Amino acid sequence: MSNYQNTTTALMDITKRPEIIFSAGRGSWLEDQSGERYLDFVQGWAVNCLGHSPDVLVRALSEQAAKLINCSPAFLNEPMLRLAKDLAEVSGLERVFFTNSGGEANEGAIKLARKWGDLHMGGAYEIVTLDGGFHGRTLATMSASGKPGWDVIFEPKVPGFVKVPINDIDALSAAVGERTVAVMLEPIQGEAGVFPVSHEYLQVARALTEARGALLILDEIQTGMGRTGEMFAFQGLGVRPDIMTLGKGMGGGAPLAALLASEAVSCFAHGDQGGTFNGNPLMMAAGQAVLDTLRWPGFLETVRARSGHLQVGLEALSNRHGLGTTRGEGLLLALDVGQPRASEIVAAALDRNLLLNAPRPDSLRFMPALTVSEDEIDLMLDRLDQACLAAL
Repeated sequence: MSNYQNTTTALMDITKRPEIIFSAGRGSWLEDQSGERYLDFVQGWAVNCLGHSPDVLVRALSEQAAKLINCSPAFLNEPMLRLAKDLAEVSGLERVFFTNSGGEANEGAIKLARKWGDLHMGGAYEIVTLDGGFHGRTLATMSASGKPGWDVIFEPKVPGFVKVPINDIDALSAAVGERTVAVMLEPIQGEAGVFPVSHEYLQVARALTEARGALLILDEIQTGMGRTGEMFAFQGLGVRPDIMTLGKGMGGGAPLAALLASEAVSCFAHGDQGGTFNGNPLMMAAGQAVLDTLRWPGFLETVRARSGHLQVGLEALSNRHGLGTTRGEGLLLALDVGQPRASEIVAAALDRNLLLNAPRPDSLRFMPALTVSEDEIDLMLDRLDQACLAAL
């Protein structure tokens, strides 16, 4: 047993954590200090897109660490250039700025949009965002978010964000005005409980911004990098953004995110944007390993197949227990349990060595590795079935 077991009070207390101390992970499985194995359908909140410690990522990090870890973002490095080129090619957005977290990427998107407004829209600076949206934990990204309760903490907030209900076209149309520089939204609101933006709503957002000369920003930090069964969610929706942010699964577990923008709106001047660790070769190697894997022939088709298998299983389980519907795309799914008992189900699942997440009192969220097998999905469903029997 580790000597660290009784020293967790040294950690700043920022969230409730179970007493488990994890020591190893492989694929869809985590192992604690006593050797107990847990089936992980949280995966760091959709971060470990290839599962825990995949060979391709371990190899890429090891090989790059032996060559060059960081040479300062003031200089170019080959892994940075290659990954930027490949991301631009697969996304259709010509410019890439690498960051270390999704919040930092969204902060950069907000700055870029406001710089655009200053240069091209007479100083327009307001950004329309959605109730329930989650864009990060910096002051600006918290201000942009529509997470309940965040409107009353860490005051004063960064001004200039106008919030409207998701999928309310009339409210969106009324909110876009002379001071609007951008509309910023998630294709699927993950932290809110996996609520997709409708195709029609996104098309209207695109049309409104184009008519205004404003920008459409898509926060694909949770939906990007294969999570929905497409490389990026916008590709399945048929609407191209001016700015897109990526994170979470982009590094496969390593801290990596990015701000992508079209050539036309990439208006940062030298000194406007930067970051000490941004674009370091080590994280670039991780991102390249992930992107190369997602581009393997048949990989995304398999993600879509696993999604269908999971959805069918969740619907059958829901019917057995009298629960609600499923929602989401790809391997970002939620199950409405129909009552505020989701946290009890999560606790009962943990007792059965299954890791799940409850983003809302009435909903479970499923974010397995994109490499999850059908057998692992079936095992999860079996353990979830037992958890529901115990908790409901």
